[in-house]
Amino acid sequence: QVQLVESGGGSVQAGGSLRLSCVASGYTNSPNFMGWFRQIPGKEREGVATIYAGDGSAYYADSVKGRFTISQDNAKNTVYLQMDSLNPEDTAMYYCAARRGGGRVLDGGTYNYWGQGTQVTVSS
Repeated sequence: QVQLVESGGGSVQAGGSLRLSCVASGYTNSPNFMGWFRQIPGKEREGVATIYAGDGSAYYADSVKGRFTISQDNAKNTVYLQMDSLNPEDTAMYYCAARRGGGRVLDGGTYNYWGQGTQVTVSS
């Protein structure tokens, strides 16, 4: 049974930083992409950043480019999201996700496995 467990969320003031972690377990076949998505109640889920397990290629939403960095530690089955220069618009529940298939890398509909989420709140 695949499990994705996120941690690292919390409350921070605008301009601050947080680092999210996602530990994966239970895979029979390792995913090819892992990513971070976020959602605000009443709004559509947004793809934030994803990373290709093979070579570490990273993909970002325009809204976070230059501020967020996704990385992976394959030995620890862990994916990280370093979030810098946070602003109140980044406030959301952040979810870790994984997939083995294809499709648009920031499209949450192409991901098979999801964590429970970790809340990030940025105050002005």
